[in-house]
Amino acid sequence: MTNEFQRRLARHYDELKWLYTELYRDEGAFGDFVEMLKRCWAARKTALREQDARREGDPGWYRRRDLLGMMLYVDAFAGSLRGVREKLPYLRECGVNYLHLMPLLASPRGRSDGGYAVSDFRSVQPQLGNMEDLEDLADACRGAGVSLCLDFVMNHTSEDHAWAKKARAGEPGYRERYFFYESWDIPREFEKTVPQVFPTTAPGSFTQLENGQIVMTSFYPYQWDLNYANPAVFNDMTENLLFLTNRGIDVIRLDAVPYIWKELGTDCRNLPQVHTLVRMLRMVCEIVCPSVLLLGEVVMEPAKVAPYFGTSEKPECHMLYNVTTMATTWHTLATGDVSLLKRQMEAVCALPKSALFLNYLRCHDDIGWGLDYPWLGRNFGIDEVAHKRYLNDWFTGRFPGSDARGELYNDDPRLGDARLCGTTAALCGLEAAECEGDPFKRERAVACDLTLHAWMLSQSGVPVIYSGDEVGRLNDYAYHNDPDKREDSRYLHRGAFQWGPAALREDPDTYQGKLFQGLRRLEMIRSEEPCFDAGADVWVEDSGDSRVLALCRRSGDRELVCLFNFSGQFVSAGVDRTGSYTELMYETHYSGIRSVELWPNGFAWLLRDRERC
Repeated sequence: MTNEFQRRLARHYDELKWLYTELYRDEGAFGDFVEMLKRCWAARKTALREQDARREGDPGWYRRRDLLGMMLYVDAFAGSLRGVREKLPYLRECGVNYLHLMPLLASPRGRSDGGYAVSDFRSVQPQLGNMEDLEDLADACRGAGVSLCLDFVMNHTSEDHAWAKKARAGEPGYRERYFFYESWDIPREFEKTVPQVFPTTAPGSFTQLENGQIVMTSFYPYQWDLNYANPAVFNDMTENLLFLTNRGIDVIRLDAVPYIWKELGTDCRNLPQVHTLVRMLRMVCEIVCPSVLLLGEVVMEPAKVAPYFGTSEKPECHMLYNVTTMATTWHTLATGDVSLLKRQMEAVCALPKSALFLNYLRCHDDIGWGLDYPWLGRNFGIDEVAHKRYLNDWFTGRFPGSDARGELYNDDPRLGDARLCGTTAALCGLEAAECEGDPFKRERAVACDLTLHAWMLSQSGVPVIYSGDEVGRLNDYAYHNDPDKREDSRYLHRGAFQWGPAALREDPDTYQGKLFQGLRRLEMIRSEEPCFDAGADVWVEDSGDSRVLALCRRSGDRELVCLFNFSGQFVSAGVDRTGSYTELMYETHYSGIRSVELWPNGFAWLLRDRERC
């Protein structure tokens, strides 16, 4: 069996050694690194090694069109890890075969940042269970054909982590794992070029401790940035990552990966050394656990996102979040104009087919309006501050005619900037319809919700549902009464799963049933239709109406035209095609699709009839 490890190591050894020693100039640390990899490989159990072998033989396994993800909080969904295991039948009923568990590693109560301030990378939050429960769940998921994803917070640790405690106490070797300073001289130099992550709730990038020492804290004062210029940090964090993969985790989400290398005089974002580290992690996985995928969280403009795929010769992340398309989708819904979305999809479609995005509408986080404002300004005269204010007014229901219900996060009146929180259903108007008891608005909101999900499913990549969206979960305002959560409006959409309303999912007369059954039909169509293959040709065309996006997909002699009406009006639009087409969702037949009538916030999946080709 050792030959297997040696074979994989030999394949990457020269590049791995060159990158490591170029970065750290320490061959002794590299030798320790390789020995650590061998230990982690030796500790990998038989079932995982067998999966490694299967997936090595099928390297495109994660590019299947039937892959469907869901992200959820363990406590909100089922109370504990054992509870999630018991709920696996429900997840399979939803069609889920990729499950992302939101942060669950040990973190201090009240200073956890939703679990992203990790105090122990090898322990589970006790109220959720223990590491054995996590491994049992991973085993059960593997048996059910479900891949398990877990966050790995690379940029920082909690101030309660053992390393941080030793650093605070002055123990040799641990201050060097962070960025400690005796005065503000160097921190002030950093802050001249480093943008603030949370200018309102956590201004600045450094925190002064009670003993007068200063430590870098890019996110919150209780999250201390790790110093990856220290090889001990990279070695030990890599071992922590492999500890999780050896528990059965299939996908490692690299949190805030652009931030992990710091250098004075720069913005400390997307530096070349970051790509070196990610490339090394990719090789580490291919050596120790080749069935494991790396998912990069890169919340940046498109030009800075794509490089995290690496190249075909030197790949980095297997998948990346499609953050830009998500934010632009909501902008498009609020404006009813698809111009920016069309432009961005043209850029996405131009990427190599090997570039695989994880597509979503909502997640645990807020929606930030990082749109292409220079282009919007040149072409539409849109002012950034005014437009952000409009979007936030629209989605909080303050703009006349809007039925969206959301709340702001990190509102900065000085800059006219804020981010947005709320569930998909609430932002589509379902919560307002229910409060008003308006059946007309309810139907419109359900149609809008399904159209947005159809749009997500039409994109190439892995579609991921946010838990509760499958049954139209509404906002949860209970967080306002929780002193540990009331300052973080993201808990608006992080509330407890509503099992009572979810029980109505089989009733087609309820909005839960309409959404659940409609979404399942969309997902099954996607899994069966070759045009949704990751290798299909994909492009956008002019629909003839600025309110309608036309996305086309072709696989062999099959062609699918997807039309999405982002406005609240009836619209006739289409593409220049003759011949016979069948709409897949509602099985309507068309002779030519130059002018297809679309309902307000409606869509059409139009498949060319093969006999007419």
